[in-house]
Amino acid sequence: MIVRPTLHWLRMLFVLRGSVLPIITPQLLAATGFATVVTALHGFILDWKVSLNFVPFSLIGLTLAIFLGFRNSTSYARYWEARTLWGVVLIETRNLMRNARVLSRNPDAAHALAPRLCAFAHAMRHQLRRTDPRADLLLFLSPEETQRVARSPSPANMTVVMAGEWLGERVRDADIEPAIVPSFDRSLSGLTAALGGCERIANTPIPFTYSVIIHRCIYLYCFWLPFGLLDAIGPMTPVIVCFIAYTFFALEALGAQIEDPFGTAPNDLPLEHMAHTIEAGVLEMVDELPRTQAPRIKDFVLL
Repeated sequence: MIVRPTLHWLRMLFVLRGSVLPIITPQLLAATGFATVVTALHGFILDWKVSLNFVPFSLIGLTLAIFLGFRNSTSYARYWEARTLWGVVLIETRNLMRNARVLSRNPDAAHALAPRLCAFAHAMRHQLRRTDPRADLLLFLSPEETQRVARSPSPANMTVVMAGEWLGERVRDADIEPAIVPSFDRSLSGLTAALGGCERIANTPIPFTYSVIIHRCIYLYCFWLPFGLLDAIGPMTPVIVCFIAYTFFALEALGAQIEDPFGTAPNDLPLEHMAHTIEAGVLEMVDELPRTQAPRIKDFVLL
């Protein structure tokens, strides 16, 4: 994801980085080129004149806009829910560390909990992206613990189990009163719930057939549109087709991009940045510096 300052309105017209224009350029050129050919041939296909007016395109365009709006709203709802769940992880890890430092008879024991919570954030990031977490886990866990986590079908969940084991050890050593254990358990359950919510989003995409219907309708609409505009606007047909096609192609591409908020596209969630923020907040409570390098936040530039 791109974290950027607010841009001047003129510069916003020409930015490429973070926009979907590079993705849809081939389709846009194809639609505009086809409209140019139709205009040059005056709407003839061989010896057949295709005479259409803009009325059906107005009705179909309105329907497509409604469906695209619904699809994009659904995609954004998934994106925002994912961001909210990562916010829960931030809150609950800080709650756990605060309780470990304040409510334990041995505050120094929190030094053993902090790496496990940091490992959870990074393991969750890798699990959602289906990447190997070992390199990051070795910064917080021993090689044996890293192998234990990496071998698990759900590495992030295993780090929660290890945090629960820390809690059990503290209770058995009488460092934590049994009466305040539910406070710790609620935070651990919150981490599990947040992980489960993110897994649900990652493993349950929008039904494929719904995307196919919208995709086909958009392309048919954009490639038939020149025949409906030619008689009314003449040589300006390719320009108007390019503008309308850009709108529909861009909305479809944006919805597809944010449907999976855990990817690495420019408009997906900045998981590296959020995991580092969680790590920094946790380690700060035990007077340690972050062990991973802060991701470089790039300004929003033209390219």
